[in-house]
Amino acid sequence: MSITILGTIQRRDIGMGAWALVSEEGVTYEIFKGADAALLHPELKARVTGQIREDVMTMAMIGPVLEVESFEIMDSD
Repeated sequence: MSITILGTIQRRDIGMGAWALVSEEGVTYEIFKGADAALLHPELKARVTGQIREDVMTMAMIGPVLEVESFEIMDSD
C-alpha cells in the first residue's frame, strides 16, 4: 500500500550518509536507494508517495525505509 508524505528532505551524516524525509508531523523516513536525484537536495520541500519497506535494513537506521514511487516538489513560499 502506498503512502503520501509531505515533508522536508535532509541529508544525514551517519555512516556513509543517508537521505531522509522529515514529515510535517516530525516523523523521519529514510529514503531508499535509487531515488531520483532531483529529489535529493537538502531543505527541499516535497510531497512524496511510496512504499514503506519493512523487508529492508540499512546502516543508518534513522526511521522507516521509504521506497519513493513519485514526488512533487513544493513551492518554498
